[in-house]
Amino acid sequence: MANSFSKEEKVAFDQALEGFQDGGIISKMFKKTTMDGTQAERTGNTFWRPMPYIAQSFTGLDQSANFNRNYTQLSVPASLGYTHSVPLTMSATELRDALQEQRLGKAAMQRLASDINVDCSNLAALTGTVVVKRTAAATGFDDVAAIDDAMNRMGIQMEGRRLCLPSNHYNSMASNLAQRQNVSGKVLSAYERAAVGTVAGFDTYKLDYGYRLTAAAGVTVTVNGANQRYVPKATSTAGTGETSNVDNRYQNLTIGVTSGTVKVGDAFTIAGVNEVHHITKQDTGSLKTFRVAAIVSGAGGAGVIQISPPIIAADSSATDAELQYKNVTATPASGAAITFLNTTSSVVAPFWQEEAFEILPGKYVPAENSGMAIMSATTDNGITVTMARQGAIGDLSTKYRWDVFYGLVNLQPQMTGIELFGQA
Repeated sequence: MANSFSKEEKVAFDQALEGFQDGGIISKMFKKTTMDGTQAERTGNTFWRPMPYIAQSFTGLDQSANFNRNYTQLSVPASLGYTHSVPLTMSATELRDALQEQRLGKAAMQRLASDINVDCSNLAALTGTVVVKRTAAATGFDDVAAIDDAMNRMGIQMEGRRLCLPSNHYNSMASNLAQRQNVSGKVLSAYERAAVGTVAGFDTYKLDYGYRLTAAAGVTVTVNGANQRYVPKATSTAGTGETSNVDNRYQNLTIGVTSGTVKVGDAFTIAGVNEVHHITKQDTGSLKTFRVAAIVSGAGGAGVIQISPPIIAADSSATDAELQYKNVTATPASGAAITFLNTTSSVVAPFWQEEAFEILPGKYVPAENSGMAIMSATTDNGITVTMARQGAIGDLSTKYRWDVFYGLVNLQPQMTGIELFGQA
């Protein structure tokens, strides 16, 4: 028979859970998408989520020729791939102090909440492709306004924008606000609690952890080969006739490396490749920013990197899908210079529009009557925390563990980005 928890243990669990919910800063800002447990197990904990549609419009009264254009629905694989556990053993003598168990449970919850925040922060920092470079340290409104401009140029929705700043940058902005002449309202909050609030249309939040992106210093790289464009497609068909979905967030790019080493996370622009407004497809006049998502191969002076987003130029026998998802003005020429933006190592400030990131809560279902006591609870952001206890007759000790299981996905990297401060 399974052991049961005492009333005191249940109360302690509930109290520790409150601290867990308070600590879930970033995960609370991700949209929650539920996944049926049975379906998840049968599909390898992976299912496909739709990317946001981009519609085309045409001028003129007679649209007869345009009804045969196809809208391509792209999708993104989302997986329950994150697991964190805090295990520990308490001796029969340690269990004499009931507060000891309560304190350890609280510490476990705090650690799990921190793990989730770190995972969310890293995902935002490594997959965001809209890169805003600032040469000085964070100072205030102008820094956020630069992000606002970058997102507006591409037609990203103005509502639901989020910005997470490492403590030093956030406090610098609060300091700038606190020095205003008026000492009431928002300015007083900035002075008393280092609270910035909403700036230039972004809800701002302070991080106690931020991903540190190291510099791409001394790296000289060019595009190696012409016509490296990407054609979006919803599905692909194997030689066996099997049809499967395609992840359209990435593209392989062949490069020539004269000096230095390219690494995952590097941000760059390509000469002659400007961004376009996602809806109107008009040239914004600014170079498109890209990120290195993976190193596919590389030796000596050449290599292949996986980049995000893909280069969709629609500049050669364009398909409907290319016209729909066009994001740049032109395919890069062979030999086009690649310029890296992360020229100084820095902790990044991730930002996004709320539709971009999703969190997928998972749940463990241990077998009943298996000799363990099991207790679980679901938090406000959908994450289920499972607590298990099992005793050992050999030394009268008791094992405890606290677990979380979930997935994270960036549905549209072009609606997410990073701001880099102090860059040369």
